[in-house]
Amino acid sequence: MEKFSKLTGIAAPMSLVNIDTDMIIPKQFLKTIKRTGLGANLFDEMRFDRQGNEVEDFVLNKPAYRNAEILVAGDNFGCGSSREHAPWALLDFGIRCVISTSFADIFYNNCFKNGILPIALPQEQVEALMKDAEKGANARVSVDLEEQTITSSDGEVFTFEVDAFKKHCLLNGLDDIGLTEEAAAPAIEAYEAKAERARPWV
Repeated sequence: MEKFSKLTGIAAPMSLVNIDTDMIIPKQFLKTIKRTGLGANLFDEMRFDRQGNEVEDFVLNKPAYRNAEILVAGDNFGCGSSREHAPWALLDFGIRCVISTSFADIFYNNCFKNGILPIALPQEQVEALMKDAEKGANARVSVDLEEQTITSSDGEVFTFEVDAFKKHCLLNGLDDIGLTEEAAAPAIEAYEAKAERARPWV
């Protein structure tokens, strides 16, 4: 998993509330078990019409936000079914951070396991960042996980809370497998050394 320390990028405003996981990645794209390729279908039913043409007024289709790395969203982001494909799709599109007033618990935890930083802030702070994001590609937002700060394009600084364990995992790029390897590394190395001595021909 890619480490997350500091990110400075374009923030896309998506004020719609209750964006669920089926809106993030519709069910017909859940057949794959690969984490790549889903970005093309992120928000598919909002990004494209029935003929497959881009919907011009959808935020991520606008030239200013095609390369967005941060999403400033409405309340209760990631609700609905517990599909891990949702953070996979966001990450594959290029979104590394989602800011909202609240998240569905399973989606929130899945973000950390896939290298995405979800940040919950009070309503007035999200609204301020939403207005900042509406300025377009020239309004670049900075997120510092180590310092737990968000800096708007105007230099306004917001602080956020994050669980210390989840922070450690993101900073070090540790998913569930990485955590197991980190915790068990001494035992694994000892076992391999012992096995090599016992069976040097292997």
